[in-house]
Order: sequence, then structure tokens, then C-alpha cells
Amino acid sequence: MESTACPIPEFAPIFGIIIFAVAMFFILLTVLFQLLLWWKIFSKAGFSGALGLLIFVPFGPMIMLCIMAFSKWPILNPPQS
Repeated sequence: MESTACPIPEFAPIFGIIIFAVAMFFILLTVLFQLLLWWKIFSKAGFSGALGLLIFVPFGPMIMLCIMAFSKWPILNPPQS
């Protein structure tokens, strides 16, 4: 009597690894794009662009929004000469 179970093709594990690698690549691109966007936003507001690195900290985006909302923006108060 023959088995009716469908055998797993030999390429199945490789296909899973490829899908995982592509997904990780796009996640990395998304994170780097977000970092670039926040860096530019903070720089244009007159803050250090490095504050954009807060996206990697838990509750970092909330901290960034509080900084943007409640602090005085250096770009709006240029130094007097």
C-alpha cells in the first residue's frame, strides 16, 4: 500500500531562507529610511540630528515627539550677533 502523504520538496528549506533574507533586507531598509527621516527633521528644527537615533530606544518615538512638541526650537531663535 502506497503512502498518500505529500513529500516536502527538496527546495523548501532554501525557499524559506530566501524569503526570510528578503524580508530582513526590506525591514533594514525601512529602519534606515526612518532614521534618515528623523535625522533630517531634527536637523531642520535646529537640534542635533543624532536625536533621530532614539527610534532604537523603547518609547523613543514618544520621547522624540515630546522633544519636538514641548521644547523651544533652536532654528526659531537664531543667535544675535
